[in-house]
Amino acid sequence: MNLNQCAINGTLTSLCGDLQKEYSIDSHYFEGDMVKRGLRNADGTGVMAGVSKIGSVQGYYIRDGERVAIPGELYYRGINVMDIAESHQRENSFGYEEVAYLLLFGKLPAKSEYDCFREILCRTHKLPDRFFEDMILKAPSKDIMNKLERSVLALYSYDDNPDDTSLENVMRQSIELVGRFPSIVANAYAVKRHVFEGHSLYIHHPKENLSVAENFLRMIRRDKVYTDEEAKLLDLMFILHAEHGGGNNSAFACRTVSSSGTDTYSAIAAAIGSLKGPLHGGANAKVTQMMDFIKAEVQDPTDDAQLRSYLAKLLAGQAGDRSGKIYGLGHAVYTITDPRAVAIKKYARSMAQAKGRIQDLELIESVERLGIPLVFERSGRSISLCANVDLYSGLVYDMLDIPKDLFTPLFAIARITGWCAHRIEELVNGKRIIRPAYRSAHEMASYTPMEYRTEPTAPIQDTVEIGLD
Repeated sequence: MNLNQCAINGTLTSLCGDLQKEYSIDSHYFEGDMVKRGLRNADGTGVMAGVSKIGSVQGYYIRDGERVAIPGELYYRGINVMDIAESHQRENSFGYEEVAYLLLFGKLPAKSEYDCFREILCRTHKLPDRFFEDMILKAPSKDIMNKLERSVLALYSYDDNPDDTSLENVMRQSIELVGRFPSIVANAYAVKRHVFEGHSLYIHHPKENLSVAENFLRMIRRDKVYTDEEAKLLDLMFILHAEHGGGNNSAFACRTVSSSGTDTYSAIAAAIGSLKGPLHGGANAKVTQMMDFIKAEVQDPTDDAQLRSYLAKLLAGQAGDRSGKIYGLGHAVYTITDPRAVAIKKYARSMAQAKGRIQDLELIESVERLGIPLVFERSGRSISLCANVDLYSGLVYDMLDIPKDLFTPLFAIARITGWCAHRIEELVNGKRIIRPAYRSAHEMASYTPMEYRTEPTAPIQDTVEIGLD
């Protein structure tokens, strides 16, 4: 019998008692400037914890101690990501591989450098021998992010030199991870559908001459068929999600773990665990769920009055998932606009029209238009609020017939390049383990011998049964 079953019997429940009380810390400890809850300043800005040359997220500037909102900008190695995206849109070419080179090596590649890098990357699409059978097929998971994290940790055992933190070795590991992520995710999803949902199992091996976006669509579709427009739109999503500065939760987790001197697989697994959380990478699936609620519960979603009334109920925790949130609105840094959301709206419209989804796109735009004033009214915010990338990315993935189970894993497939770049930067410049301070909130107490301790008023149930096979 495992611990969850013990808890059902009441034993563990009895032992836990009032855990909320035992772990809660009075809010007065977080008042003033001494403690920065969540590494955030009182005005919501992030505590300056490091310096990075990899990515830059800009949504405001400070004037006379106050935040001044500006249209959002995202830079990769000093280059505006919109310039990268628009260049590849004009040329009708795939850009994620170029972005991966830029983030990992710190510069745009010459053609010979790009061709060499792409050839190496293509060779890494194939998983190690027996990896699929031993690590994915034999140990399926209902959650693809969980399977991805476990698979990355397992890759340590398939690496002949896993603990070497020299730059050349970590770069080799990084490129392999960039290439292997799509195959792990696609295979894990196929096995999940087969084992837990009863579907036929089909596994498509990656082709070396295809881009990351093309290979992913090919691997997850039963007939392996996709259009060039679909692959280019997915490639755009990979470009926009590849990096977002060192302060985002998953990149910071990667840097924190890397600062201990541990191996690449442990550091990247930590980043995946962070991205799995609904407050980080899982928000796009929450947006899709919210839109389903709106379509089901609003009689006419095109009517502003009806939609505004429902959004107010969402904020009041009276509708949807009862969280009190309009998912997809607001960002820690961006204020007037999130450049990623702007790009998606611009380039996804043609596919929405082609696939008969223009009403869905317009509904999301209405949620953005009507929801922002409601959030302002309820929260009393003093600085601009904008839609973030999650408000629109879920619709794009849905138009590409990508299941919700894969929304966050797609984020990881793109962001692995940023994580690896931050790991390398931390190894080069960190020099000391990251260790923020925590203020103690516990009163001093004396040790009491067992015979003098007070027994609980409610008796402990003694039905614990733990069987060992």
